Amino acid sequence: MQTANANTPITVTVRHEKVTDSLRDYATKRIQGLHLDYPKIIEAKAILDVQKNRHIVEIILFCANHITIDASTEGKDMYAAIDDTISKIARRMRKHKTRLLRKQRPNRRKDTIKHLDEKVFSSEFLDKLDHEEELEQDPEPMIIHRESYRLKTMLKEDAIMELELSEKPFVVFNNERRDVLQILYRRKDGDYAVIEP
Repeated sequence: MQTANANTPITVTVRHEKVTDSLRDYATKRIQGLHLDYPKIIEAKAILDVQKNRHIVEIILFCANHITIDASTEGKDMYAAIDDTISKIARRMRKHKTRLLRKQRPNRRKDTIKHLDEKVFSSEFLDKLDHEEELEQDPEPMIIHRESYRLKTMLKEDAIMELELSEKPFVVFNNERRDVLQILYRRKDGDYAVIEP
């Protein structure tokens, strides 16, 4: 097991504040202290930003097999924000490794877990439901929040790795080989599927 990442180039960038050697050394030591046996870290970048008493830390790891892991944290103390960000990255790596190991084992409990479709209805529908006993149509689910999404150009294999590393249910990307927009998601049986809009 790899207990430290030897000779990893680490870049620490500080914005809106004067960089101190102790802060730079602390961020560097915390990144070097990540105990990972997969994947190997090739390069690491840490961005430390101060905005009106808000300390924002973003750490990006560029790893072998074209894997990129990033996490960010906002807090009142820069050192605590660095610790929280390192914890997030370590959790994502453990989660990724567990998924890879789970794929190699047979799934014995496949038929024991039942998944129900979840729907979110607007408050207007709930008010209507009180007054009417039968509805002819299903109501439109309401939008809870919007997220911005950065469209990347990558191979299908890289999109699978990104889906594994993130908590998102799908990945939208531009296929590098075919130059088409694709949506990659995981099916209920554990396989991957691609949609071309």
